Amino acid sequence: MEFGSAAFVLALIQIIWVNILLSGDNAVVIALAARSLPAHQQKKAIVIGSAAAIVMRIILTLVAAQLLQLPWLKLIGSLLLLYIGISLLLPEGEEDEGKLAKDGLMAAIRTILIADLVMSLDNVIAVAAAAMGNTVLLVLGLAISIPLVIFGSTLLLKVIERFPLIVWLGAALLGFIAGELFVNDPALHTEAVEASMGLSHHGAEIAAGVLGAVIVLVVGKVLMSRRRSGDQPA
Repeated sequence: MEFGSAAFVLALIQIIWVNILLSGDNAVVIALAARSLPAHQQKKAIVIGSAAAIVMRIILTLVAAQLLQLPWLKLIGSLLLLYIGISLLLPEGEEDEGKLAKDGLMAAIRTILIADLVMSLDNVIAVAAAAMGNTVLLVLGLAISIPLVIFGSTLLLKVIERFPLIVWLGAALLGFIAGELFVNDPALHTEAVEASMGLSHHGAEIAAGVLGAVIVLVVGKVLMSRRRSGDQPA
């Protein structure tokens, strides 16, 4: 496939389009992770986090087929997503606010990278398929997607500031994705369980996703209540 040819341009458009469609979840995480930062650091977190996540996604795409076959990888990833979803719900106390001023930017970027890594395990397969083995095409397509992801995250951050309920919806989304990842781990062999429950694999994904969302919301609510009661003066 020659650079600049019609086939090259078409494949490039496909990669950009696929990446935009698959980056909705990632934009939620980026906005949630940046929301607790001071205003002057929010833009930095979004730009650096988005760019670093895209670079990591390029590397991940190049080895995606091999990674997806590793047992326990998705299971570990699902647990990480549950942790991230719960932690994003918790309010910062005075000690946490002081810590945010010190290393909040790096902590937010770290959260963005970990969540993007976990959620991109399946998504990169579609991007790799669109690239058809052309590394230049892959890198160019994902690089062009960076400003689009940044714009989406920035817009979502403004919406979150106006409607705090979206934080809970975003955390629930992470829990849902965690549940889907869990049942798709090749080490679990969920076919027998699905058959005994009369569920298709898609049905099992939905059930596990709902359970993951409920876990994040319930645990987050309990921990939030405990933290607030602990902050109250005796």
